[in-house]
Amino acid sequence: MIWSIILSRFWQSQGRSLKMVVKSNKDQIIQVVYNHPDLEKKKNQIIMLETYRHHVQERAALGIPPLPLNAEQVAELCELLKNPPADEAETLIEMLRDRVPPGVDQAAYVKAGFLTAVAKGETNCPLITPEAAVHLLGTMLGGYNVQSLISLLQVREPAIASTAAAALSKTMLVFDAFHDILTLSAKNPYAKQVVDSWANAEWLVSRPKLPEAVTVTVFKVPGETNTDDLSPAPHATTRPDIPLHALVMLESKQPGSIQTIAKLKQKGYPVAYVGDVVGTGSSRKSAINSVLWHIGNDIPYVPNKRSGGYILGGRSPPSFSTPPKIREPYRSSVMPPG
Repeated sequence: MIWSIILSRFWQSQGRSLKMVVKSNKDQIIQVVYNHPDLEKKKNQIIMLETYRHHVQERAALGIPPLPLNAEQVAELCELLKNPPADEAETLIEMLRDRVPPGVDQAAYVKAGFLTAVAKGETNCPLITPEAAVHLLGTMLGGYNVQSLISLLQVREPAIASTAAAALSKTMLVFDAFHDILTLSAKNPYAKQVVDSWANAEWLVSRPKLPEAVTVTVFKVPGETNTDDLSPAPHATTRPDIPLHALVMLESKQPGSIQTIAKLKQKGYPVAYVGDVVGTGSSRKSAINSVLWHIGNDIPYVPNKRSGGYILGGRSPPSFSTPPKIREPYRSSVMPPG
């Protein structure tokens, strides 16, 4: 079955259907299988895509999104983007834009390298313009995209340099690269634009303001909720997979809570987690990740993580109040990303 898919996709990429090839020369298919230099590469790319779709279906049956792409998958994806099948354009762009972890993940390294090559005109991608490639680099939050964006501040094309400046202006995780940009700002107007933007805290003040009042639907967990209730130790091996691990939140403390939260969301308001004592225990990172998965909002361009949400607690220990802060008594605060 997979070979029929591979051959069909291969001939479609050559502007011919498999049916046309079979009709014109049946022996040609055999020759392609054994002799065509690009078929093995094409096979690996199509297998990756079909395997990913199967994985998406398996995870959807659990009510959760697929795992983020790994470095090997992103490498195959980038090859597909160079010569995309006609019917896969939307899928391929969505995978590159939304399913690759940002920052310093190895998959991000592959993505940043590909987008940098497209932005500089070193690689042709019919689905992504150089300017769009710079924009996508700017969604990666920091890490492997930073040096690429700094180099793009110095290109001759104003549209590329300007887009790179806008991207860096909203990027805080630049670490020692700050000094490179500061030095460059003495002679480069786009680097100066970045430094001025940082000085004016535009990345912060441009964010939506917290409304004066928020209407929420209360999800109440009476008594004390510890971090093991939210992130059960028997399922510790699934903690890196936030959506999967979140399926067991409160499975012993308050069975049926996941279904209750889903029903409460149908009222149309944000769901606030409310408890008398919230967050005692040591597994605060995985615990808050589970809570956020159920009451938070998706983060654009960041797969399988959420931010936002409201927690109202009568009391909370220091180990769970940063992040997020849970104010007393029953006063909410918006949780930061991650």
